[in-house]
Amino acid sequence: MKLRFEVNGQQVETDVAPRMTLCDCLRHQLKLTGTHAGCEQGVCGACTVIVDDSAVRSCLLLAIQVEGACVVTVEGLAQGEELSPLQQAFRKHNALQCGFCTAGMLTTLHALLSDEPAADEERIRDVLSGNLCRCTGYIPIVAAALEARVHYAKAREAEVGEMSDEAR
Repeated sequence: MKLRFEVNGQQVETDVAPRMTLCDCLRHQLKLTGTHAGCEQGVCGACTVIVDDSAVRSCLLLAIQVEGACVVTVEGLAQGEELSPLQQAFRKHNALQCGFCTAGMLTTLHALLSDEPAADEERIRDVLSGNLCRCTGYIPIVAAALEARVHYAKAREAEVGEMSDEAR
């Protein structure tokens, strides 16, 4: 089946089998290997990507279900060679060790903080409860998310300002 959608700001078209998952499509068809296939049952969160501004488990979604959608993978969070503020905070706080869960953590947190830039520690921990990490103990991950909030708040303020300017 022909599949057309946007991934990381680029329109793509690829052929997929009707039962191919989005995770497999991203990894094998589009060579975006930052999205990890972990449990393949939607439990671990390693395969989390953003589809139309919502964090979703790409192992549970058929690729064909994203026809016409906008998908963001961990590769799409950085601006060129420059890491996003959230990725920079992960680096600063040593919020990764083996790195297997990191892509899912980053996309989950990016979706949360884009929508709720003032999310408190309890909210962050609640949202991250669906992403499993066996290495870090979550403390540095939460610290990185808390630090990155200011950047998301500034981005939200700029977005609201632009919408106000367009309304005039």
